[in-house]
Amino acid sequence: MTKPIRTEEIEVSMGPQHPSTHGVLRVVLKLDGEVISAATPVIGYLHRGMEKIAEKRTYFQYMPLVDRFDYLAAMLNGALYCMTIEKLAGMEPPRRAEYIRVIMMELNRIASHLVFVGTLGLDLGASTPFIYCFREREEILDLFDLVCGARMTFNYMRPGGVAKDLPPEFAPKCREFLKKMPARLREYDDLLSNNEIFVERMRGVAKIGADEAVNLGLSGPTLRASGVGFDIRRFEPYSVYPEFDFDVAVREEGDCLARYLCRTEEIRQSLRIVQQALDGLPEGPSSTRINMNLKPAAGEVYHHIEGARGEMGCYLVSDGTTTPVRLKWRAPSFSNLAVLTSALPGWKVADSVAIIGSIDVVLGEVDR
Repeated sequence: MTKPIRTEEIEVSMGPQHPSTHGVLRVVLKLDGEVISAATPVIGYLHRGMEKIAEKRTYFQYMPLVDRFDYLAAMLNGALYCMTIEKLAGMEPPRRAEYIRVIMMELNRIASHLVFVGTLGLDLGASTPFIYCFREREEILDLFDLVCGARMTFNYMRPGGVAKDLPPEFAPKCREFLKKMPARLREYDDLLSNNEIFVERMRGVAKIGADEAVNLGLSGPTLRASGVGFDIRRFEPYSVYPEFDFDVAVREEGDCLARYLCRTEEIRQSLRIVQQALDGLPEGPSSTRINMNLKPAAGEVYHHIEGARGEMGCYLVSDGTTTPVRLKWRAPSFSNLAVLTSALPGWKVADSVAIIGSIDVVLGEVDR
């Protein structure tokens, strides 16, 4: 009689990954052969004490640092921080400033999703989409460079508006970019969305149900890919988003492919928003004059927006001085990362690359 082959679990570290990929993330996998039986994300390799630093800086001195949370969507970080200060101080920016903010935020959302699409293809062995996506991302970074002289961490948003108005050459260049993007998105579809190998590696993998997604506190495309159509821009509107016509990208499948398709559709919707904002850009000032030694009245406030990865929130406590007593940053990547514990078991090591990539985390905002 042949004796059954006995195996035992082994423990393997996925990562820490290089900072230029998904960030310095370590995932400890327990394996039974090639099959994952347990997974534990290990974070903290990029911790910089960002929230604590705010207690030793004035509201304006802290401005450049917020770009370092989600460094792939820094315009959104800056907008959130400024909106929170405005809520705390009872300020209202001019309409032109609000329109400029929306243009910058949506362009940055597109740039962030392009990094996702490109790196996901790279994770699965396709190098061409990465080069194509970064080609378009460079054009967005050129637009940011034109506006504020920076390409990744911008320090462009200000309480009461933006640092400076759009230069005259911005609108024509932005319209040129918007015009060419539909054809570029069709190229991505040819390379990935309609690629049989890519689809087979993504479809049906790591399904997350709507109830599980809500219970885990997921947000953004990771939540909407599970059939929960919650987008803060639509359901708890802020800034001038109610003035724009766009659709919330929702999928029902809840798998890796749905999470990918949600983000590619969001790129299309962001293009629509930017086009409308450019067409309706009002005249007037781009900022309100404000004292650099701002002293909001004592109190506390929380504000949240739809970031590139989900619900991004900022909690501020003021004691009436120039320095906040407390700052707390609600990072979507931190909450979304929790799903790996339940999403990875049962799948093979090769699948873990696709699953981690489909969640689209940035460790800068996870560790803070």
